[in-house]
Amino acid sequence: MANPQRPLSPHLQVYRWQIQMVTSILHRATGVVLAVGSLLIAYALVALAAGPEQWAKVAACMASPLGFLVLFGWSWAFAYHLFNGLRHLVQDAGYGYKVASFVRSSWTSVFGSLALTAIIWVVAMTMRGGA
Repeated sequence: MANPQRPLSPHLQVYRWQIQMVTSILHRATGVVLAVGSLLIAYALVALAAGPEQWAKVAACMASPLGFLVLFGWSWAFAYHLFNGLRHLVQDAGYGYKVASFVRSSWTSVFGSLALTAIIWVVAMTMRGGA
């Protein structure tokens, strides 16, 4: 029988949300998004190899508002996962474990990913005249 005096395991409702929690959850979520996006990229490459008609269908899909949202979301997931992965590499080397530097690097990965995504899309829009 269970001991009624035994404490229950804490849940997310018990903890106050912190940037460290958010970056950890986002890192896992963006990993899933990147995996699914890789399947979409593989599909697009197969369509490209299949000929102009198939590629035109993929290009039309990517040019739609939903396609644009998917491409934008995938590029942000890539940028975030890159920045946060670099942060983890620095921590694996033994640096950045003080609370202040941990919080600062967490925010840097969030804002850095937003800046990189903006740069990618500005360059893409100016070089090609649109997405």
